[in-house]
Amino acid sequence: MATRRRYRTVEQMERDAVAVEHRRRGLTYRQIAVTMGWKNQASAYEAVQRGLRDAIAEPADEVRQLELDRLDEYQRHALKVLATQHWHVSQGVVVVHPETEAPLADDAPVLAALDRLLKISERRAKLLGLDAPVRSKVEVITEDAVDAEIKRLAEEVAEHDRQVTGG
Repeated sequence: MATRRRYRTVEQMERDAVAVEHRRRGLTYRQIAVTMGWKNQASAYEAVQRGLRDAIAEPADEVRQLELDRLDEYQRHALKVLATQHWHVSQGVVVVHPETEAPLADDAPVLAALDRLLKISERRAKLLGLDAPVRSKVEVITEDAVDAEIKRLAEEVAEHDRQVTGG
């Protein structure tokens, strides 16, 4: 049986938050129901529970967004390194090609920036739940299975010995 999801309005969410605030101030569920104009204390209890769930989910969403913003900033810095020309330097001097005397490019910072961008992408995918769950197969071998395999192999060896000896 499929459950139908109910969506709450902003007004309903605000009323649930007020119910939570009443509960924090020490009101009983019966008092909350009377104050809020609800039929019974069960309605007040359900409103407080919904409000608490909202209060927990909202900060998680905010923290997730902060982390995504940080990842965006890291990505901008890594892209800047990626787009910049880097020269190979030895002992404080730019190394040049012996024949053309053109500066030799240094790919190490570019490769490091690519690695960093990949790590940022992996972190973002994990944070947003974009990666498919990893599946693993576990095979359990019991002592009985090991004993049965030993017995089978012993019989196979005995049969082989009989064939070789002609007996």
